Amino acid sequence: MSAALLAFTASATDQFPGIEGLMSEQEFSDAGLEKLSPAEIEALEAWLVGFTAGEASLLRANNEEVKKASKKFEVLSRLDGEFRGWSGGTIFSLSNGQRWQQRLSGRYDYDGPRNPSVRISRNWAGYYRMTIVETGKSIGVSPIIKD
Repeated sequence: MSAALLAFTASATDQFPGIEGLMSEQEFSDAGLEKLSPAEIEALEAWLVGFTAGEASLLRANNEEVKKASKKFEVLSRLDGEFRGWSGGTIFSLSNGQRWQQRLSGRYDYDGPRNPSVRISRNWAGYYRMTIVETGKSIGVSPIIKD
């Protein structure tokens, strides 16, 4: 690793929310990560930051399997709690524990069933879009990383 990448990785590690902050409790459990010691989790997180800073972009650009997996990204869940639509900066809590925030401007008033189903997908440019399944209405969103 170059000195610049090492410096970036060290800085990014300090700001990294941790694997538990990136994954839902179910994903963390399904991966068996609760079996790891705190030192093992820390080593895995340091590797992940370095990989993301360097090799991950190369894989996304050059590996067909990774390109296919990126295109298949999809979250299917339900909105949790009261939902009346979006109006700019709206935060969406999903029943799977994920939280997303409205990324694009726009307003939509929703007057349908409680806890509608949503589909979140990623487009070719890497941006996320949330669609209310029942109505087909969609908006650009960004994931909210847990603290």
